[in-house]
Amino acid sequence: MSVLFWLISLLVLIYLGVGEVVLVVLVGLATLAGMYLDGWGMISVILGAVLYGGSAVVIVPSAWRRKSLSAPILDWIKGKLPKLSDTEAEALKSGDVDWDGELFSGKPNWNRLLEYAHPHFSPEEQAFLDGPVEKLCGMLNDWEITHELYDLPESVWTYIRESGFFGLVIPKAFGGMGFSATAHSEIVMKVSSRSVSAAVTVMVPNSLGPGELLLHYGTDEQKKYYLPRLAQGVEVPCFALTSPVAGSDAGAIPDRGVVSRGIWKGEEVLGLKVTWNKRYITLSPVATLIGLAIKVYDPDGLLGDEEDLGVTCVLIPHDTEGVVQGARHLPMNTVFMNGPIWGQDVFIPLDQVIGGQKMIGKGWTMLLESLSVGRSISLPALGTGAGKMSSLTTGAYAAVREQFGRSVSQFEGVQEAMEPIAGYTYLMDAARIFTAGMQDRGVRPAIPSAVLKYRNTELMRTVVNHAMDVIAGRGVISGPRNFLSSVYQAIPIGITVEGANILTRSLMIFGQGAIRCHPFIVDEIEAANMDDREAALRKFDGVFFKHMRHSTRNTLRAFLLGLSHGLLEPVPGKGGLQKYYRQLSRFSAAFAILTDISLVTLGGGLKARERLSGRMADCLIHLYYASAAIKQWHEEGYSEDMRPVVEWGLQTSLHDLQQQMRRLIENYPVKALRRPLKWLVFPLGLRMRLPDDALGRQVALSIVQDGQVRDRLVRGVYITEDPSDAVGRVLHAYRMAQDTKRIRDKLHDAIRKTDPDELQDLEMLLGHQRKELVDWAVERDIVAESDRETLVEALDAMYDVIRVDAFDGKDIEALADASKGKLKEIARP
Repeated sequence: MSVLFWLISLLVLIYLGVGEVVLVVLVGLATLAGMYLDGWGMISVILGAVLYGGSAVVIVPSAWRRKSLSAPILDWIKGKLPKLSDTEAEALKSGDVDWDGELFSGKPNWNRLLEYAHPHFSPEEQAFLDGPVEKLCGMLNDWEITHELYDLPESVWTYIRESGFFGLVIPKAFGGMGFSATAHSEIVMKVSSRSVSAAVTVMVPNSLGPGELLLHYGTDEQKKYYLPRLAQGVEVPCFALTSPVAGSDAGAIPDRGVVSRGIWKGEEVLGLKVTWNKRYITLSPVATLIGLAIKVYDPDGLLGDEEDLGVTCVLIPHDTEGVVQGARHLPMNTVFMNGPIWGQDVFIPLDQVIGGQKMIGKGWTMLLESLSVGRSISLPALGTGAGKMSSLTTGAYAAVREQFGRSVSQFEGVQEAMEPIAGYTYLMDAARIFTAGMQDRGVRPAIPSAVLKYRNTELMRTVVNHAMDVIAGRGVISGPRNFLSSVYQAIPIGITVEGANILTRSLMIFGQGAIRCHPFIVDEIEAANMDDREAALRKFDGVFFKHMRHSTRNTLRAFLLGLSHGLLEPVPGKGGLQKYYRQLSRFSAAFAILTDISLVTLGGGLKARERLSGRMADCLIHLYYASAAIKQWHEEGYSEDMRPVVEWGLQTSLHDLQQQMRRLIENYPVKALRRPLKWLVFPLGLRMRLPDDALGRQVALSIVQDGQVRDRLVRGVYITEDPSDAVGRVLHAYRMAQDTKRIRDKLHDAIRKTDPDELQDLEMLLGHQRKELVDWAVERDIVAESDRETLVEALDAMYDVIRVDAFDGKDIEALADASKGKLKEIARP
């Protein structure tokens, strides 16, 4: 009994996560209780004392434990922990750990999630959204921008500069708007719903650009001079990071600056001779202020003894001698300014280093932190905007488009495509708001930003593809009427830039997150790399045995929660979401123990296991997006109208999480662990199911039926019912169809009951002679005379929606001539 009591108490207390002292005391009491029940038998006393004494020695810190246990373990573990490059080590120090750390812990605190401050717009931010942003969107004609001008109209450029769109995040003290991250995200999303080209033009100066870097790292002089000029649009910024030969490995950039003396504004000063060759640089063709990432070298020792000073960020005015702003790139039929830029031995003084001389070599840290900010705002907002516009237009089009006498939205095949459009749009928006809110709480979300960038752009691809399936032939004909082709063509841009999605998924999210967010691994790595043996042992001893208790607890939690289907987990009772909280807690524990096992068994080889890392990244993504959906619904007051969409998102996330974890275990690199891991994680088998058809139908129809859910899903995008506009045409027809539904239902019912001999002529009228059809209905008192004009207008609007653009020979020739002339103009050397 003493052995049994010792074991049970030890496991239960570890499961509950009690501290060291409480653990030792309570295990001792339980062991004594077992001895007592055994009548203080010799064997029971000896075994109980040995086991208790051994566990106490392991649990309680001591010099003996450090020397006899920690020292050999540290020597062994040095070869198992991942070896970090300098850039990876810098990455671990950048950014903050927030809710992502809770998910990695294996025991997320759901009350903490619900208590996080939720972002809200200030009156000034709301006024900007309702005023300048609304006006800008109304000025944008995407067909004109992408097929006639190959640029934003000059009036739009002027309005963007003069209305403060380049200074959204620059503080008011420097002439900027000083807006929150959430407002920044909302502005980009709204503009992107109108034009990707305009959205990219707005978002780049406010995310990765000199402004962001100057704000956090610039000298006082640099801030005072440049920030007001950037905020007022006097300077147009770009930031050049990507080199042709370096690609995604920013740490391998060949671009360099050599410390030397030179002439600047007529005086000889100490500075850098900069040589670079960059491409894919947004705004570079029109930039007046160029930010550059280079490596600085000091071969003559002008700054000290060290020659290789590291990655550095510098500012170069575009009119500096030797700067070449090359011809434009045209990214996938979007026409935001983008192109190569280069220079050879361009001299700049040291005060053009962002942050001054003391920041030489600190560029990688600066970039990592700025990238994490931009990555969590710009492209996720663009992806969400695409989802909302797909929901808005596709739902309206499906409602209006009729086949066989009824709306195509009533066909189950169409509903199956609309279901993920609505469901994924809600998930994208919830995750966008949740992550922007982190920034507004002062968090620098390193891992969540990578999660959000990857997932929102991938969901954008999924949602827009489904939308194209629904509108079918209407979506594949280019022209001013097409409301979806532009964003469809732009999808690869979001997938590729700010960290290609393959790289982000397979290396960054889990590869960086497994170490950065783990409660103990960073300290263990630091201990393993310390030169002072005694200090290393003290540090390692203080964390390793806590790590062991942490892993044991998560192993027990994963198995017991899986076995009980999560019923052992206490969770919040709000919103009727208990079953979802329990499953997410269970999978968080499984995710945590899989992380630990992978770090121990694969060690430094984990970086090369990109399929495993990718699947682990997917697990984290589904945990994160489900959390965001819960948080968003909580903040919106648990509206029952939204429940179907929220539950669809949670059920889909849990099912996909289960499937990725299953695939991971089935293909685990250490084959001997596959079966034990399957028993541990799925003791009752695969229990998570996709949403059933009834729920799927509700979600699909949520973007068809006018009401609160549709309004919520499309909230924040630009909406017009102007029938001459590509989007407005669909929404105008949708509104007319909604207003005349009762009359049209009566008309269709009458047609169905018509004599078969007359039916063929009526079908012809229904298709092409709408006025004559209404006349027929009025003559037979099917439609009231007072409804004649309204019904004709509605039928004309509904027919107009299905029309596509057609160009005669002269039109095509004119387009070709315009393109040819414009391309000649911009393809300058």
